[in-house]
Amino acid sequence: MTEYSLADDLSLALALAAEADLVSLDRYEAVDLVVTTKPDRTPVTDADQAVERLLRERIAAARPQDTILGEEYGGGREAGRQWILDPIDGTANFLRGVPVWGTLIALAIDGVPQVGVVSSPALGKRWWAAKGHGAFSAATRHEDTGAVAKKLQVSAVAELAGASLSYNSLGGWDDEGRIDSVIDLVRSVWRSRAYGEMWSYMLLAEGALDIVGEYDLKPYDMAALIPIIEEAGGRFTSVDGIDGPWESSALATNGILHDTVLERLRQNGSN
Repeated sequence: MTEYSLADDLSLALALAAEADLVSLDRYEAVDLVVTTKPDRTPVTDADQAVERLLRERIAAARPQDTILGEEYGGGREAGRQWILDPIDGTANFLRGVPVWGTLIALAIDGVPQVGVVSSPALGKRWWAAKGHGAFSAATRHEDTGAVAKKLQVSAVAELAGASLSYNSLGGWDDEGRIDSVIDLVRSVWRSRAYGEMWSYMLLAEGALDIVGEYDLKPYDMAALIPIIEEAGGRFTSVDGIDGPWESSALATNGILHDTVLERLRQNGSN
């Protein structure tokens, strides 16, 4: 069996993201975009499907022994090396012409995300990390001129009163019976917004936000975010403090605030 370094896997993931961007951007704001509704009542476009088919084809050729879990074409949690794909995170934004969407590509080893790439071509930006290799971002609109990568570092904000929070969707918190806990947290921080999708987490990795929390998530929504946030110095768990992308919620912070936020949510939660 061929052994690959995380640097090799990251290089592959970045190449995959560049190809995915070409497909998704070609369909963004297309007048003939095909939109259907999945059994869970969420929308899916022909672009979601085309991007995931491309990624699966490329991974099967480059890493034939690896397994794949993707939003559109399925798969389950597997031991060993597994690629976890969200072809378009933010499909509702994509189909409405809102530029906050992106392709999420992760490699997990025995269920732990080790490589993550988030590419948002409509925003003209890409973020990436591999465990032990740091986290970075770069502009993508002018790649042919040589975009300069920037090393990511979370903020050093140490008090809730000085923190900036993205709660992403009040409806998600309400559905879980946690609306009171997040409203209490909103009242405790300096600033709160709902930036949404993968962008909130990337803003946290850049140091522009300090806390991001969200419910109603799947592993492919989270796996690529984790290496980027952790390599930037932050921490990522479920809202209940469980590591990894296998729960249905996310809490990401600059690390300094994490235990404080977990305790605050626990004290004010209904479960």
